[in-house]
Amino acid sequence: MLDGSVLSGGIPLSRVRLVQAWIEIHRDDLMADWTLAVNGEAPFQIDPLR
Repeated sequence: MLDGSVLSGGIPLSRVRLVQAWIEIHRDDLMADWTLAVNGEAPFQIDPLR
């Protein structure tokens, strides 16, 4: 799941690559937000794909 793989459903390959690139750009932010969420705290907003 840390690689952005789709768990259920489908998404076009071109979109998968965009999401994977976004994950790479924001990996540190995503991991920090995960830690906050696991600890019951509100995560910070992360810039969306543009």
